[in-house]
Parts: sequence; C-alpha cells; structure tokens
Amino acid sequence: MQYFTEQAPSHREALELVRAKYGEAAQILSHRSIRMGGFMGLFAREGVEVTGYLRPEAKAAKAPPPQDLEEEKRKILTLTGAMTGAQARSDQALQQVLAEIQGLRDRLDQRPAAAAEADDHETLRRMDALLALNDFSEPFRRETLARLRRDFSIEGLENAEEVEDAVLEWIGDSIQVWKETEAKRPRVLALVGPTGVGKTTTIAKLAAIYAVGMGAERPRSVRMITIDNYRIGARQQIETYGNIMGVPVSCVETADDLRKTIAFHSDADLILVDTVGKSPRDAVKLAEMQRILAACGTGAETHLALAATTKASDMVQALRQFEPFDYKAVVLTKVDETNRLGNAVSALAERRKSLSYITTGQRVPQDIERARVTRLLMNLEGFRVDRARFEERYNEVSEEESAPQEARGRRSPRAYGEHQSTPLAERQLGADRS
Repeated sequence: MQYFTEQAPSHREALELVRAKYGEAAQILSHRSIRMGGFMGLFAREGVEVTGYLRPEAKAAKAPPPQDLEEEKRKILTLTGAMTGAQARSDQALQQVLAEIQGLRDRLDQRPAAAAEADDHETLRRMDALLALNDFSEPFRRETLARLRRDFSIEGLENAEEVEDAVLEWIGDSIQVWKETEAKRPRVLALVGPTGVGKTTTIAKLAAIYAVGMGAERPRSVRMITIDNYRIGARQQIETYGNIMGVPVSCVETADDLRKTIAFHSDADLILVDTVGKSPRDAVKLAEMQRILAACGTGAETHLALAATTKASDMVQALRQFEPFDYKAVVLTKVDETNRLGNAVSALAERRKSLSYITTGQRVPQDIERARVTRLLMNLEGFRVDRARFEERYNEVSEEESAPQEARGRRSPRAYGEHQSTPLAERQLGADRS
C-alpha cells in the first residue's frame, strides 16, 4: 500500500493538493498543524500536514475530469479547428474560444473545493452519525451539517463539546411547543389521527388530568364524546374510562348528533371528542370525518395524534394528509416504545407544527405530560444534555415541580380510581388500538 504526506498553508488547500495529485484513490488518515517555510527558524508560518494512503483497488492517478468537461474540450477543439483563414482572424470567433476556455478553467477551479468539502472533518462525521442514530431525517441532517460548516472554522470543529452543544441548541430551537390559551366556555378539543396511535387512551388521560387539575391549574368540569362506533369494544372502552373517572360520556354518529350533544354540555369547561382512526391515504373517509367534526364549531381546536414509532417519511405524510382538519398541534404517543425521537422532531420541524402533549404508556392518567423541549432533548441517544442549562434556555420546569403540594396529592394514582384496576377491569379497558 502506498502512503503519502502533503503540506499546505490550510486544511482545505492540503485537501485540494491531495485530490489534484492522487485523485479519488486518496484516503486521508490524519492531519496536524505545522510550521512551514522561514529562514533559520525565522518567518515561519502556520500550515497543515495531511497523511494518507492510496486505495489499492483504485487507480492512484489524478481522477479523470467529468464527462461535461471532456465535452467542453471537444467544443473548444472543434471551434479551433474550424477557425481557418478569415474565420481565424474573426474577433467574434476568438472571443467565443476565450469564453469557452474561461468557462472550462472556472469548472476546474471549483472541483477541488467540492472534493474537499466531501471529505468532512471528524467532528462533522460524528455529529452526522449521532443524528442518524436518533433517526433524524436526511434533509434535517444535511441542513445541520451545512450550518456547522458555515458557523465553525476548522479550529472551531476541534472543540467537539462546543459543536455538540450548538447542535443540541439547533434541535431544541426547531421544536415548537403549543401554548394553551384561554378559550370561551366550553372549550372543545377533538383528537384525530391514524389507526392504532392510542387516541382513546389519550382522550381518557386528558379527561383525568383536567378533571382533577394539571400542575397548578384548577380542576375543570369535563365531558367526553366519542364518534368511534365502528371499532368493536370502542364504546365500552371509553365508557369504562368515564365510569372510573366520574366523567360523563356520550356517543354520537352524525354531525347533527354531535352539534346537539355539544350544545347540551355547554355548561362544561372542557369537551373532549374522540374520533375513529383513519388511514392518511383514505381521502374519502378523512373527508367524511372532517364533515362530522365541523359540527364542533369554529372555536373548536383539533389535535393530531401520532405515534413516536412511526417512520419520519410516514409521519410527514400523515401531517400533510390531516392538514384539512386544521389541527392546532400534535400529540406524540408511545414515546415509551422507542429510544429515538429524531423522526418526530424532523417531521414536525419540516411541517412547522407544534407539539402539545406526549404520552409514555398505557396508564391513565400518569403516562401523559405537556410537551417540553428539554424532555425531548433528554431522550436523545449519544448526546450529552445539560438539563439545567436547557431548562433555563427554554424557561421550562417540570409539572411536578411547578405544582403546589395539594395539587400533587390530587394526582396520586388512587385519586383516579387506580385501585379499581383489577385484572377484570384491565381486560375491560384493554389496549387502545384505534
């Protein structure tokens, strides 16, 4: 195997020199800062020395120019050959040849820079590997690496911890958290989403935390409405939840029934509407569901439930397909079933959607919490997250810390009738797959 060592004033120039001399066969092993030039130890300047080897299976020669450059050469030769006699003395033909030569030179000048950019710094490769480990989408990774190249010099990339902190900040800044606003009474919240993401269980959790009081908030009068009369056991499931929590449940089938039921419960603080799961690809069924939910009124808010286990591409598609519902935010479910949330962060950032709640299990109501940037960052694998720093950056505290002692007591499992969760009750509740 053939090894080489080259020196240049900068890292980029060293890479350009290697690519120019050895072509694509060159593989960089290491680089270090050196002192170059000077006389008797004086007037030396900073430089970079790179060491590498040539791949045996590759041709250790300067890489052939791309096909388009060969085409440019042929065009130049054709033009030159055609210039005979009077044509050769034509200023117009001469200017055309010079323009072709200048264009070819410009392209050749750009090639080493592009080749050097492809051979990224070790820190950039590590950051890309961490993002890939956490299932961040390809566009999100490309944008992050491009920003690192813009914002950090070669010397800055040597500080891996500072680079990692910057990437974490950019990830955190890309997460939009939905802020609840005071709505007219009653506040109507409908939950839509694909089949199997856990909508009914999430509706029950929301009913419980609002009925007893979330964090430092006062308890609310809550009602639940379901229009999921198609799935076997769906009505029994939500009615069982309602009986355990003491929250009234109504079942409707048409838009007119939904409008009348909401009007009947106009004295409530919060009305939660559970819907039947629909495939994002079933446009007809989605349109039918949208027509029914229109009966909730213009003041109603819709949240989209998506499972954290969904692929980033499928998540983006669901976010797009449910756009006609004008959902205000996303509820991320099944966070406990995955250690990687880059798919969700990427999809939400791409579609510029806010996150309202996350759920972390089947227990009602313990396994739900308001979305917090720090909570999602703490879930990333391989990253070193300073929790206190990011809580301060995003002005976040956990709900348990912000709630007064009496509110914490109200959120005890026994306060929600968990003592009734006998094996029989658990079989009645079942696992929500709608």
